[in-house]
Amino acid sequence: MREDKNKKIYLIRHARQSSALCNVNVDLSEIGRKQADLLGQRVLEYEIDALYSSDLHRAVETAEIVNQYLHLHHEIREGIREINFGDLEGNSEDYNKEHFKEFKAERAKLESDIPFPNGECGKEVYDRAIKVMDEIKLSSANNILVVTHGGTIRSLLAGILGLDQSKKLLFALSLENCSITELGYNEKEDRFYLERFNDYSHLESHPECLRKNWN
Repeated sequence: MREDKNKKIYLIRHARQSSALCNVNVDLSEIGRKQADLLGQRVLEYEIDALYSSDLHRAVETAEIVNQYLHLHHEIREGIREINFGDLEGNSEDYNKEHFKEFKAERAKLESDIPFPNGECGKEVYDRAIKVMDEIKLSSANNILVVTHGGTIRSLLAGILGLDQSKKLLFALSLENCSITELGYNEKEDRFYLERFNDYSHLESHPECLRKNWN
């Protein structure tokens, strides 16, 4: 009898970027490159046989650093890029708090999946990202590393677990850069399972790598 095929999919939030402005498409900072290297050392033992990332610079560079340990073909998919923050993009957090107070207050209620002004909502992110997950689940790979973004991870988890997208912000106050969120996929059931979330133990002995110490 054929055994059920089970995959492990490791969703990785990209390493720290070189700018704190909202969703600007920039490369990694020095600390970010260190985070990615620590991640690469950790996942070396995971028998990764496929590597994906979004097309944004911070995700691509994170994957490239990790791939110095894995030596895999690097698949790049626009579908797993970060949520489109619309009018908030390119601004500082202080600017957005001041100029988008009403939007932020409404979003914080977790009552509806409202889109960012001239940007995306959670369902739109899920609808494009799940297409990449469907590609992955049909592939021959068994242990897949996917470098993506915090908003995308939250939207994927909400959709996979059957939660309303308005509740996606309940997945951690802050996702650590280069944290690991592991999904299991059971082929017979055609179902994803959440195995672990926001695991950053490989960073804990390096306090400068944690988001609470990001100046």
